Amino acid sequence: MPGGRLTQQERQQIALGVSGDLPYAEIARRLGRPTSTITREVLRNGGPTAYRADLAHRATERRARQRRQVPPGRSRTPAQAHGRDAAAVREYEETFTTLFMQSGLPRIAAGVLTCLYTTDAGSLTAAQLVERVHVSPASVSKAIALLESQGLVVRQRAEGRRERYVADGDVWYQAMIAAARSNAQIADTARQGVRLLGRDTPAGVRLENMARFMDFVGERIAHAAEQARDLLSAGAAPPADADPLGAGNPEPSPPGDAATAR
Repeated sequence: MPGGRLTQQERQQIALGVSGDLPYAEIARRLGRPTSTITREVLRNGGPTAYRADLAHRATERRARQRRQVPPGRSRTPAQAHGRDAAAVREYEETFTTLFMQSGLPRIAAGVLTCLYTTDAGSLTAAQLVERVHVSPASVSKAIALLESQGLVVRQRAEGRRERYVADGDVWYQAMIAAARSNAQIADTARQGVRLLGRDTPAGVRLENMARFMDFVGERIAHAAEQARDLLSAGAAPPADADPLGAGNPEPSPPGDAATAR
């Protein structure tokens, strides 16, 4: 498997694969690269709809020049505590950032959120985020505003006029509840189509099945999110073999029963 940085020829192959709607895993297989390398490359350089090999290569060279221009004695990588491997930590942070980007966050906002989750301090100032993410203060400010609007981070007043930013511990509960609401909206819209197109038509049957599926999944997501938040709030953890929904709790109606209930 080849190592090192991607070559311009490899980026051209990536561009061809992306334009041909190939999965990242298939592009990676053809190049003999890890799938994570291809994923980061595409998301870091415009995403699947805007990736261009020449611009990506130029951007990579520019970042390399910027790293070489860092004054001696000022490392771009914060010193690692607890004997951690700095290279392994950077790789992990890149992977985490990529996952956030795949969920829809812009690159800088994803990097900021990764920093907030992986810092031992529990919170960071804007200046610390600028140093860790390697972007301008304005970019950090914009990213924080976006993350705040989505309920992913909160501000805390620090000494003087400074503020610190924290990744909200309730964020995953809010994300799951939002997903459940989205599923409910999809189900409602699908049933509007059933009434419009006819329950006994092929299209109506297809939309009714979609609605039943979304109802079932959404109810389970919301129920599990409530239980998980209660467990974490109490400082408890369920046994490894426990039913996450709880044996004593009523199960949501399975998809096969949804049509009867309605």
